[in-house]
Amino acid sequence: MLATILIIVVLLMLIGALPRWPHSRGWGYYPSGGLGIALVILIILLLLGLL
Repeated sequence: MLATILIIVVLLMLIGALPRWPHSRGWGYYPSGGLGIALVILIILLLLGLL
């Protein structure tokens, strides 16, 4: 159950990190950096078998 929720959240973050809308063009690398941190944490949890 938790893994499904995490996958959905990561997918939503991936969509939100794309600078496709005019108001998000000036955000820089901040959204994709947060997504990278979330993916690293998710991969570490998967490797440790905690998910």
